[in-house]
Amino acid sequence: MVPSATFGVVAVSATDIDQGPIAWREAGKGEAVVLLHGLGGSRTAWRSQLDGLSTRHRVVAWDLPGYGASAPLDGPLTFPALADAVARLLDALGTDRAHVVGLSMGGMIAQHAALHHPDRVRSVALLSTSPAFGLDGTRPEDWRAARLAPLDAGRQPGDDAVAVITAISGPDISAAAVAEQAAAMERVTATALRGAIDCLVTHDLRGRLGEVDAPALVMSGALDRETPPSYGQALADALAAATFRIVPGAGHLLPAEAPEVVNAALVDHFARVEQDGGHG
Repeated sequence: MVPSATFGVVAVSATDIDQGPIAWREAGKGEAVVLLHGLGGSRTAWRSQLDGLSTRHRVVAWDLPGYGASAPLDGPLTFPALADAVARLLDALGTDRAHVVGLSMGGMIAQHAALHHPDRVRSVALLSTSPAFGLDGTRPEDWRAARLAPLDAGRQPGDDAVAVITAISGPDISAAAVAEQAAAMERVTATALRGAIDCLVTHDLRGRLGEVDAPALVMSGALDRETPPSYGQALADALAAATFRIVPGAGHLLPAEAPEVVNAALVDHFARVEQDGGHG
């Protein structure tokens, strides 16, 4: 692997594309890399990857349907529907295939995209995510109720953003990264978050992940309490071709907490896939 210092974050000029049903931010040219944010994120949460990867790739960060500048789906928000939305994004980008990178819920969407649209997904990178909701025995109704309670009280996602981000991150996250992630969360409406919460608890691909033949990189933060490393290991074990890495000192928001480590791992992963000619 090339030393991570090579992939330090250097600000680049990114472009926001808001004309279609799916909105995104992009930077760079070359092989497409699609970034799928987590439950409380949006396209602006990926600045370090848009900056750090775009010297080698065309890097695209979407707003999940209903989030930010993206229109809601016509029907219910489900993982198969979101997988289809990823395929439509690739159509809009004019590309046949892409490396798909997902954080947390975005990693769940990436799994479904690789399963339902294998010809469109060149590889997956699954950050701070799991093969199914509730691997520790958490009941969906309890988890859902806890996260809907602030919304039921009339609060917006951005109202508690700093507290939420601080709680799920490791101790070394920078103040700038907290502010950046909070700003991304402020772009999410209560309505959109409700739909995503309802969708997230339905995720369970145990028993089907062996069908995913896309080369996979799985990364977990050593201090992640939301999706601990045991979840990442279970995911990597279930996939047909996966590499698993634990990032010391990091919590749940890996791309923001350890951008150089994540960027270096992603570049190495993409290079290996491209050298091998991808899959299929």
